[in-house]
Parts: sequence; structure tokens; C-alpha cells
Amino acid sequence: MTGSERPAARAAEVPSPLDPALAARLKRNADGLVPAIAQQYDTGEVLMLGWMDDEALHRTLTTGRCTYWSRSRQEYWVKGDTSGHVQHVKSVALDCDADTILVKVDQVGAACHTGDRTCFDSGQLPLEQ
Repeated sequence: MTGSERPAARAAEVPSPLDPALAARLKRNADGLVPAIAQQYDTGEVLMLGWMDDEALHRTLTTGRCTYWSRSRQEYWVKGDTSGHVQHVKSVALDCDADTILVKVDQVGAACHTGDRTCFDSGQLPLEQ
């Protein structure tokens, strides 16, 4: 399998690399993906949202670096490989429904591709009360 072939697209051919109990718990969308929230481990700051399939989650759990599936490029990407803005994994958890992954990381540099610290730095919406 090359770096850009998706296991989810070949589910019948490629077994999940995850522990079977974990793979059975995950609730994936129609594309075989689960949203993954990256949060700074020591401050609680929400950094970004990415997408993981079984292979990306497996790589994240086994390498200590966040690996995501790029929906636009249709390939895996390891946060920081091109930018140097690495996410060192501290812990990984599933929410109560097993349809969202929370990855607590030690973020080096900006988390957002725009160069902002987080992907939520410029999107403050006004509250109507």
C-alpha cells in the first residue's frame, strides 16, 4: 500500500491495522473517517480538527506523531513533516459515542496551515443575547 492509498476505500481487501476491539468501537462517516480534535495537552487550548481513518489512527498511536487523512489531497499527512510544526502525541481518547477522537498533543509552532497558533484564532463569532 502506498502512502496515498486509503484502507477505507479498500475495506474488503485491507483489514484494519487497529486492535479489533478498537476498530469495532469506532463510528466512521460514509468515507470511513472520524473527526480528530487536537488539543494542547497542558493548557487545554483547542488547536485544530483533522480527519483520521483506521490507518491514520494506527500511525498516530504507534509513532507518537499525529497522522491525518487529507480529504483535499487524498493522502495521509503527518503534522509538521513539511512545516516543522510538529504535534507530539501525549494521549488519545475516544468520546462516549466513539465518533470523535481527542488527541492531546505538545504543539511545536503554529497548528493552523495559515500560520496562526490555532485554527480557531480568527473565527470568533458574535454572540446574540
